[in-house]
Amino acid sequence: MNKLLTGKTAMITGAGRGIGKQIALTFAQHGADLIVTDLKETESSIELMKEIENLGVKGLFLAYDVSKLDQTEAAVKQAMEAFGKIDVLVNNAGITRDTLLMRMTETDWDMVMNVNVKSIFNHTKAIQSIMLKQRFGSIINMGSIVGITGNAGQINYSASKAAIIGLSKSVARELGSRNIRCNVIAPGFIETEMTHVLPQEVKDAYMKTISLRRTGKPTDIANTAVFLASDLSDYMTGQVLVCDGGM
Repeated sequence: MNKLLTGKTAMITGAGRGIGKQIALTFAQHGADLIVTDLKETESSIELMKEIENLGVKGLFLAYDVSKLDQTEAAVKQAMEAFGKIDVLVNNAGITRDTLLMRMTETDWDMVMNVNVKSIFNHTKAIQSIMLKQRFGSIINMGSIVGITGNAGQINYSASKAAIIGLSKSVARELGSRNIRCNVIAPGFIETEMTHVLPQEVKDAYMKTISLRRTGKPTDIANTAVFLASDLSDYMTGQVLVCDGGM
């Protein structure tokens, strides 16, 4: 296997399960040392750290609330004490609180915006000085196809993912002169715990819109993240890579 991330250190938020977990595993397979974060330690995250160790790379797990700037800054400080650098930041942490606008509460809105958007502000702000000093960095933010198309019943989630695109394009412009890149991955319908709970009729309706006539796998997104983290994409910034099977 051609290891594309050997020598790089990556920090991945919300990596305890689902897409984030698969990104961490795939990065480890490509030789990256990892800082893995989640709200709390779980059986899934413990299993992940064992797998990372078995792949022969260094790993550190940090549990904290990504929506809190002070906790984020403390975590980044701890990561730097352990590794001395952060080359890649993957802002993957995200939640949903789906319901129609007429039923959506202020709490539903605030929670989604705080985790999905404010966490990216927090981590980018905390890590930019490190990358500026290094004169190198790749920031990968997890968007969604609904941040481009919108989706009924997901006004808060769609708004948060649309905000991520604007944030990322602005970061790309601010930090590009220092060789720091910032791009977005916009997944379509991916098989995760989040989509598993959807009613079958909703899944069937989605399937009819996908050109490749299959749902995506977390590995599809992880492989895209490897590309954006590696030198293969070193002339790409401010871009939104849609990975949705032609949805």
